[in-house]
Amino acid sequence: MEVRPLSIEGAFVITPRQFPDDRGLFLESFRGDLLAEHLGHRPDVVQTNVSVSSRGTVRGIHFAEVPPGQGKYVTAVAGSLVDYVVDVRVGSPTFGRWESVVLDTVDRRALWISEGLGHAICALEDDTTLMYLCTATYNPAGEHGVHPLDPTIGLALPDGITPRVSPKDAAAPSLEEAVATGVLPTLEATTAWARRLSGGSAAPS
Repeated sequence: MEVRPLSIEGAFVITPRQFPDDRGLFLESFRGDLLAEHLGHRPDVVQTNVSVSSRGTVRGIHFAEVPPGQGKYVTAVAGSLVDYVVDVRVGSPTFGRWESVVLDTVDRRALWISEGLGHAICALEDDTTLMYLCTATYNPAGEHGVHPLDPTIGLALPDGITPRVSPKDAAAPSLEEAVATGVLPTLEATTAWARRLSGGSAAPS
């Protein structure tokens, strides 16, 4: 299993080794010990989510308040999608930037998204099924979003895709509006929380 950092700090793409034979194939889809070598702590997975999306469905850009935030390990178990990680941490040198990774059942890659980062997807096929391993349970009061089609962020959707966005995501603020309301996590808070998870100093209250 290869763990490779993206240009946005706290985001990693994971490519497993696959062992095919005449019966099918086998792979390790998650290794907390290998992630710990990069994160400084082993992710504490407490909830698993599954979403099924039709072609063109866009979900996100979602993020959770820090602390505690919600780290996510995401992989496709059916179909294919473009998975986006967006830096919404105020004060980050890559604030407002994004990277994308294709997740499918060919390469069977996964994406790790640390607490404080934004996350979005765009399904490329009907019945695309995404599995999330999460480090915190769902907390409606602490969950927020930025409009996935905000031109300031400029997520590049694949050619031929007509985006389908939920009413909730369509009503989400732009990045500029989210900055103005103070709802976005800060780099200071997310760094302090990462230190706490790694056994360092406590995060600010």
